Amino acid sequence: MPTPTITGAAQKPAAAVHPLDFDRLLVLAALAVDARIDTEPLNLADVVTMPVDLPAPPEPAYPTPVAALLQRAARRLETGGWCRSAIIDTDGARCLYGALRAEDPGGHHLDDALRVLLEALRREFGPDVETVPAANDHLIRSQAHAVRILGAAADLADARGL
Repeated sequence: MPTPTITGAAQKPAAAVHPLDFDRLLVLAALAVDARIDTEPLNLADVVTMPVDLPAPPEPAYPTPVAALLQRAARRLETGGWCRSAIIDTDGARCLYGALRAEDPGGHHLDDALRVLLEALRREFGPDVETVPAANDHLIRSQAHAVRILGAAADLADARGL
């Protein structure tokens, strides 16, 4: 009896390959992240690279509108920066007037705030201070100094009920 010859292994039909849909990709990604989290311990030195300085709690807002505007302008300069010779520079820092204008875009209390700020500047530098922009560009020495002057003006406005 002749022996049958096998010309090839039994062949199975190839399974159809379906591309993964978005939901299946998300599941696979989540599984990969979970596996990594489970196998790689978290090293805090990789996460915390400097001492953590918590911001100081904000001081309570003044109840009067002009004093509150001056206080907000001081906070804006403290966080966003102070500049000379421009209302706002390319980095987003502002002058004294620019900070007030940004905090009172409608200009409802801007004139009163500028009057009180000019008085605070004159108390610090003498009666020869003509304008807030001139004092900003020629007399203010630093961002901290600008913030302090706005704070003094806020105190003055609050004392006057403005």
